[in-house]
Amino acid sequence: MSPVPGNRAVLLRAALGAASCVIVAASAQQQPYTPPKHTAPPPPALTRSTPEEVVQQADGGTQIERDRPASYALAEHRRLSRALGAVLPQRKGVVDAYVLSIALDSDPVFGREAREAGKVLARRYDAVGRTITLGGSDGKAPSPLPMGSPANFEAALARIAEVMDEQEDVLILYATSHGAPFGVVYNDGNEGFGAMSPRRLAALLRAHGIERRLLIISACYSGVFVPSLSGPHSAVISAAASDRSSFGCAAENDWTFFGDALVNRALRKPQPLDAAVTAALAEIAAWESRGELKPSLPQQSIGVEVRAWLKPLEARMPKVATQPVGRPSVDSLQGP
Repeated sequence: MSPVPGNRAVLLRAALGAASCVIVAASAQQQPYTPPKHTAPPPPALTRSTPEEVVQQADGGTQIERDRPASYALAEHRRLSRALGAVLPQRKGVVDAYVLSIALDSDPVFGREAREAGKVLARRYDAVGRTITLGGSDGKAPSPLPMGSPANFEAALARIAEVMDEQEDVLILYATSHGAPFGVVYNDGNEGFGAMSPRRLAALLRAHGIERRLLIISACYSGVFVPSLSGPHSAVISAAASDRSSFGCAAENDWTFFGDALVNRALRKPQPLDAAVTAALAEIAAWESRGELKPSLPQQSIGVEVRAWLKPLEARMPKVATQPVGRPSVDSLQGP
């Protein structure tokens, strides 16, 4: 937020410190909130890296923070502690879903998408109290959530692994951000930088023994995650092929094309996952055709054992659909 200068003439005439504080505070409250913007280049450690080094950094979960205020680490620690401490334990004999929804970039479109995706997936899969949402601002105010950084993601994943039964329960991951051929990008304004690669995510899931999982990746080039994360107990859905862009990620949007079609529309309805994906992909293709865009070609992989854990979850789905929220992503084709 930009600092708000006081009215010097008013302060001089008033000559009362208390009154001046009230005037300045009122003026500050009237200023609209400005979410973080990407206006500075990444650190030299990233910009001077070779393509091979970039991949190595993404595989290692590299994260760089710079120019943070002294109080940032403590405030972030408290936000993360509250989020992790609120997660409920699993119920013996019940296939519980644990939802982790994360916006890795601070552009508000991702913050809005991750928040609503967390709500939709928690309702659909009976995961209220077993959902963690990580992300930046929704564009209206500073975020009360833990940031969607690689480090916070790894802590959240470890917490879920701690309370779930890997033989019985399911992880549902929704990740949204800008993407690159090496994975999804972490970028918090001008302060936070990094990436998460398919190899890194696969290694984390393997380390925690989480094989029963629904992984939804909303980013350009996100098809790169599908081969590494596929397996007999794994369902993976990406917003694009490994060599294609996805659309709708302008900061002012409420949804990306993929998030709007799949989460905001198809998954709100009491229909099976495969039917929801089919409907969403058809809608995305129609929007891309309307905008004369190069098809994003979303990818999916559904393992042969997925039905065993998906069936009991879908049996508990709400029988009534909820209405989409926010501005339809396809409206961005007409401009703001």
